Amino acid sequence: MLLKGKFALGQTVITPTALSTLNPIDVLESMNRHVAGDWGAASEEDRQENEFALDKTLRLFSVYHDRNGTKFWIITEADRSVTTVLLPDDY
Repeated sequence: MLLKGKFALGQTVITPTALSTLNPIDVLESMNRHVAGDWGAASEEDRQENEFALDKTLRLFSVYHDRNGTKFWIITEADRSVTTVLLPDDY
């Protein structure tokens, strides 16, 4: 279950590759972290950009790893209409 957070996620989607690769529990936990403003392993520059973007029309970007160490991203679009879970190779 997704918790309420600092911003709207909009429609949540996951790429086919991420769906077949990532542990679903890790994805859900990371989505909750993302919406709470925990940007995971994002760089300091991306963290600062996210904090700036929270109340503006700018995208939000987080980086996480699942229990097998697979890196994945969560991106919420600038208009908050869609949040996508994807692997870096999906971008």
